[in-house]
Amino acid sequence: MHPTALPVLFLNLLDHQGKTYIKFWHKPHLAISGKLKTASWVKYSKTYKCYVMHHSPQALAQTHSHFAGVATVSTRYLYRQSRLPAGKTVLTTDNPEVLTALPKPTGKPPLKLIPLQHEGKTYLKLQYPPESNLYPQLKALKQVKWSRTYGCFLTWAQADKLHLLVAELLPLVHLALSQQIQVKDLSLLKKLWEQLYLADPHFLPCPLAYLEKMQLLNYSRNTMRTYHALLLRFLNTYATNGLAVINAFTPEQVNQYHMALQARGQSYTYVNQSINAIKFYYCKLLGRPDMGLAEVNRPAQEKKLPQVLSKEEVAAILKAPDNLKHRCLLQLLYSGGLRIGEVINLRLTDVQSQRRLLLIRGGKGSKDRTTLLSPRLLAELRQYYRVYKPQVWLFESPEGGPYSVGSIRKVFRAALQKAGINRPATPHTLRHSFATHLLEGGTDLRYIQALLGHNSSKTTEIYTHITQHGLDKIISPLDGLNI
Repeated sequence: MHPTALPVLFLNLLDHQGKTYIKFWHKPHLAISGKLKTASWVKYSKTYKCYVMHHSPQALAQTHSHFAGVATVSTRYLYRQSRLPAGKTVLTTDNPEVLTALPKPTGKPPLKLIPLQHEGKTYLKLQYPPESNLYPQLKALKQVKWSRTYGCFLTWAQADKLHLLVAELLPLVHLALSQQIQVKDLSLLKKLWEQLYLADPHFLPCPLAYLEKMQLLNYSRNTMRTYHALLLRFLNTYATNGLAVINAFTPEQVNQYHMALQARGQSYTYVNQSINAIKFYYCKLLGRPDMGLAEVNRPAQEKKLPQVLSKEEVAAILKAPDNLKHRCLLQLLYSGGLRIGEVINLRLTDVQSQRRLLLIRGGKGSKDRTTLLSPRLLAELRQYYRVYKPQVWLFESPEGGPYSVGSIRKVFRAALQKAGINRPATPHTLRHSFATHLLEGGTDLRYIQALLGHNSSKTTEIYTHITQHGLDKIISPLDGLNI
């Protein structure tokens, strides 16, 4: 049998009238409460409603001795720095010169690889702007051939050929792949992601093992790309020191980096993601438990409410597009409370018309869920299907793959402008509006949580701070004054 773990008594710093004290915190426990009452050096503070003592080596030693065998005395939070302040400029004496962003190469023409079917075989078409004058350079490459039939350069859709082609193309162009091309080779993905940055003599690339570790732990491709970019920025802030020095950084040095990010005005979300990315590097890849959550400070979360549109504004946006496909896209975002990435990943088989539900596969956190399918939208989707005849994806690009995030944002901006709405809004605003309008209509918060795919009800509860439901019935006390 394992011995029963002792309860924990936490020690925390307390500043009062220029003096430093230690305050005690513990979960309700009779033995701890009794021992605190009998400790002569400990007093109960009516001001702070807790037990306190002077901050001295003698008091600490007495406390450890007094609670031996009764409780584990934890100093975990005693010497921990306070949280990084939210929305405030933080200046330190030795802030690093945090890169505003890694410099990017200029002047390279864009080139996109797009799948092309010919006589039962798959090739890759090289698509680029005609004005870029790439023809002579591409003609000299070993991995491509000019097709008279299609009037473009083609290459074979094979993994080994793709590696060779990328090596030939990267010095010449800014290379992009069609969404239809699913790249599983992480070394190839790393090359494509890091082409975005100008590699100077000190440039530190992201270790391939970092991406491999995330893939092993089933991180989403979006998270991998985000963490990759954040780690690159961190590594190249200190690139002249060399990787060995960076790998030996202390938690305080990582905190300094994030305090400098905040001083540059980076958002809570950005700084928090950066902490996660860098913590993953030290803890998971380098095996350094000292870089855990308790040691690396996080910024206090900003109390910002999401932007929400009124029902009239939503109606104006959804009616704005003349294009049937664009109307269906925007209606789907709102009617089911979908994220933009969930819309582009919808397949035809995910539309469960008999049940009037949409199946959302692999949403945030790789979770599946179902959400609402409006009968009005279903009628529009049936008309859309007859006109556009999509094959696999509900919304397909001209090349046949899923619609792009950039295209949806462009459609939304055009609809916003046509509707005459001048305040800030994004496609995600339709999701916030969906939740708020359901809440105002009397839908139980638990159902809204399930429809949105939130893990915690606390995430969904933010909409209770936005809704106008009931507020219109409250009369201001000013209106009751005879003035």
